[in-house]
Amino acid sequence: MGLGSYLVFCLAALALAAVPGPTVTVIIANSLRYGARAGLMNVGGTVTAGLCWVAIAALGLTAAIAVMGVYFDILRYAGAAYLVWLGIKLLRSDGTLGQAKAVERSGKGFFLQAYFVTMSNPKVLVLFGTMIPPFLTRGGNATFETTLLGASFVAIAAITDTVYALIAGRAGAWLSQSRVRAIEIIAGICLTGGGIWMALRGHG
Repeated sequence: MGLGSYLVFCLAALALAAVPGPTVTVIIANSLRYGARAGLMNVGGTVTAGLCWVAIAALGLTAAIAVMGVYFDILRYAGAAYLVWLGIKLLRSDGTLGQAKAVERSGKGFFLQAYFVTMSNPKVLVLFGTMIPPFLTRGGNATFETTLLGASFVAIAAITDTVYALIAGRAGAWLSQSRVRAIEIIAGICLTGGGIWMALRGHG
């Protein structure tokens, strides 16, 4: 895997992780109501669940690539198209993705809450299964590359989730609809651009 492909993946991962989704909304809501510590416990649960999904994705993609063989590019283009679709979806959003209600928890309850929310969301596996293939190297070690990219995504998401927890816990007013909308626009452009770049690279 070339450095360029890896960096583009990290940029796409950052764009996707920065947009408040189901897990991030839980983190924001709990941080606003119970403080940054509750949000950080959520982050811990999300990271743990994310690593579990990485292991599942690594095994699944390795098997899929082995079966697809010469049709490997189909998987790549499908993943690139998915990135573009996500980008367009964010560009058409309205900045309300960050709105959520807090659910009362105590102690390790925040950790388990985020863990089960993430593990019970099959869209996470779909995300890994469509976002990672465009960046894999034909004939490369699919298990290693999938693990590397998946772990990188989890690490990037952990950083953005932590930032959200700290901001929401200490300065929740900053997370206005207009600012969330700005994040969506930037992320949408990055995801769309990344998907197009990967599709053109594969074509070449």
